[in-house]
Amino acid sequence: MRFSHHPAIWSGFPELAAGAVFAGRIRPDADATRAIAHYEGLARRRLAEAGSESELPSIQAWRRAFQRMGLKPTQYRCASESLLRRLRKEGAMPRIHPLIDACNAISMAFATPVAVLDTAQIVDSLQVRFAEGTESYLSFGGEVEHPEPGEVSFVDAAGNAHARRWTHRQSGLSAVREATADVIILAEALHPGAADEMPGLLAAVTEVLAEVWNAPVETALLSASRPEIARQSP
Repeated sequence: MRFSHHPAIWSGFPELAAGAVFAGRIRPDADATRAIAHYEGLARRRLAEAGSESELPSIQAWRRAFQRMGLKPTQYRCASESLLRRLRKEGAMPRIHPLIDACNAISMAFATPVAVLDTAQIVDSLQVRFAEGTESYLSFGGEVEHPEPGEVSFVDAAGNAHARRWTHRQSGLSAVREATADVIILAEALHPGAADEMPGLLAAVTEVLAEVWNAPVETALLSASRPEIARQSP
């Protein structure tokens, strides 16, 4: 399996910093409590210092990107902003799956969107690109939608859209479930200094995967000059 950003994404958003992690041997009964508590604690401290998630440079950068895409940023929020907003308002996060919970906590700690997708539900390759409008997106409610032409989406070789409006909302098709064993974890940031912070975010993800799942991983920092990661192991 391969993951990449289309050259038009790098051209349109040259400030993009991205990372990808392939991981296997994921189990739903693993105990990620320590890691979740640690990174949620960092997120709470970040919020306390900033006063609000909207004051964080990484969130502001995604808001500007959404505006450039013609989206109202307070209506369509990037995933990390939505998580931080929920943490600030509710004080605690729901538990879904230990890997999702851990990656959500890391996403909040770094204020950077982190997506986790079940690779068994992705056909051959996955690319972040501008949609043509023919792609199929399965919502968590079971409805099939079609991204607007020009909307940034994660699209596989079969034309399945695994996210809508870039980092706003993932698809139910490749959502992590109890049977999930192999995943790809993606992080993307647009703020100044993001390229310097991305290695630390990837390290946080791989450390949790090693500690909790003893998972084999393959990682890559992605850029316009190295836009793709290809999984080497089956």
